[in-house]
Amino acid sequence: MTPNTHHPDPADGRSRADRIAALLEEQILTGRFPPGTRLDEASLAEEHKVSRTPIREAFQRLALSGLVEHAPRRGIFVRQATAVEIMEMFEVMAELEAVCGRLAALRSREADVEKLRAANLLCHAALEAGDADAYYAENGTFHHLIYALSGNRFLEQEASRLHRRLKPYRRMQLYLRGRLAQSMEEHETIVAAISAGDAAEAAEQLRRHVAVQGEKFHHLLTQLRLDGAG
Repeated sequence: MTPNTHHPDPADGRSRADRIAALLEEQILTGRFPPGTRLDEASLAEEHKVSRTPIREAFQRLALSGLVEHAPRRGIFVRQATAVEIMEMFEVMAELEAVCGRLAALRSREADVEKLRAANLLCHAALEAGDADAYYAENGTFHHLIYALSGNRFLEQEASRLHRRLKPYRRMQLYLRGRLAQSMEEHETIVAAISAGDAAEAAEQLRRHVAVQGEKFHHLLTQLRLDGAG
């Protein structure tokens, strides 16, 4: 009997919930489950061949992103934010990340910058592999590290909270043609500015980086609507 055999369920349960949540995110954003749709726990459990527990956990993750909401005694319903709401969130996210970048440039030590470079190398490896999902995961680590390097715990928490709300939208825009390479170029300028201690440049580059994400997502929404209309 292998060592893994003793404790497989907790880890497996978490990964199933994560996978189901990611799939449901994509299906909501691409129109399989339009706004107002009730997500049926039992039928989704049957579709994914799992118990109801990972489905409930997936719903919790979707609720954190603002994609679904719980209606008492009625169930879980899709609540896709409007395009205006999403763009407004990206606008605030751009400013929060700009502040994080400015403070990170002022407060980071060389060891901190090395961690940022290492995180960025993992993003580059995902780009080289053409793996958008891996890039998305490593990109999240990269941004959360910048939040931490701001040295402001409250700011880190607020940036992380909004980052979590925007996760499905940040994920989808990475699938646009050429976006991975463009994002990687933006990362390089961000790392260079923080490494040089250039607070103004770090703030500006992060602001542009997140603003571009919002713009790309807007283009993606338009594209999906045109495809749907066709």
